[in-house]
Amino acid sequence: MTAKRVPSRAVLAVLGAVAAAGVLAGCAAGTAPAEPAAPAPAVTVPLATSMTTATSQAWAIVAMGGSAAAEDRFWELFTRLPGGSQWKLDTPPGVADNGGLVAAGSSGALTVAFEPSQDLVFSPLAQTGNGGKTWDAGLLNASMAAVPDALAADSTAMLALLHNGAIDQAATGQAASGNWARLAAPGTVAASTAGRACQVTGLTAVAYTPSGTPLAGASCARQGSAGIFARVAGTWRATGPDVPAGQSVKVVRLTQTADDDTALLQATAKSGASLLAAWTGDGTKWTVSPSLPLRGGRVLASGTGSGGAVWVLLSGDRAEILTAPGATWQELPAPPPGTAALVAGSGGTDDALAVSGGTLTVYRLAQGSVAWTKSQAIQVPIAYGSSS
Repeated sequence: MTAKRVPSRAVLAVLGAVAAAGVLAGCAAGTAPAEPAAPAPAVTVPLATSMTTATSQAWAIVAMGGSAAAEDRFWELFTRLPGGSQWKLDTPPGVADNGGLVAAGSSGALTVAFEPSQDLVFSPLAQTGNGGKTWDAGLLNASMAAVPDALAADSTAMLALLHNGAIDQAATGQAASGNWARLAAPGTVAASTAGRACQVTGLTAVAYTPSGTPLAGASCARQGSAGIFARVAGTWRATGPDVPAGQSVKVVRLTQTADDDTALLQATAKSGASLLAAWTGDGTKWTVSPSLPLRGGRVLASGTGSGGAVWVLLSGDRAEILTAPGATWQELPAPPPGTAALVAGSGGTDDALAVSGGTLTVYRLAQGSVAWTKSQAIQVPIAYGSSS
């Protein structure tokens, strides 16, 4: 089926639940049981993000529409083709997306998970192998954690971080049918020797190393510990980079890119909080960036780009970017009003995606420029009131 806007998200949520029940009945023996409601992970990470897949196709996730309290906020997926300059709407159709979207790419494919909301109590999946031209429906019969790296994929398997702190895994060919298996029960990572050493307070991300080893990111109460763990020989082992002593660290992002695994860490000391980016090609040896002081600000959105680029959008009209491993943070000109996400482009050209109701405006910052230039506007048909 081709991507299109759907008028009634509430009706589609109910239909999606019915369809999922049929899928589950057809694969009963291997399907993971539905998860009970449970508190969200201890660390809240904004879902707005962007990434670039191995094919150099860019993807961005932002919230649009009206008030979340009035159920008029809808999450949308946009894409920019390799070598192109124009963005287009490509939200997978047919499922309510008020709760948010989470995406993971691998080997030219992209999988999108829908966060539960309203009558939707599990996380439907949508998968594309042709850059978003068509989408295939899939299923995670559980409530996914509301963090941007709750889903991970490599060429053979997928990981899902659930709302209750469990981690599920499925072979790539089995994920669409809902045939997921439990990799870590709630609290398993925290109860491991490595988890106790860093005093895990909550899981924030899952990823794979380039060799296929599962990774989990967490927040740690013990100072000087980076909460990144690898599952090796049936146990969870600490594998994160060295971090400054005297600072508690939480993993804001942990994601596999086309080039490596990239982490974004928030370190908090008595003097204040700062951000560190870190990169690894094997899950053990890390390159760590210089520190970026938050100066009392908070992370509003974050993401990755080609070549190991990392960007963050901060409160106080701040935008910062690292163009590659080993680079220093660069402060960009103040982002345009309404900017919900940035996109690290090739050749030093970056995009800012600004939202106002149902309008997405793209601004471009050319290399060496000191001002953002409007390049495109996309009108997204928002069906206000359709979710109530």
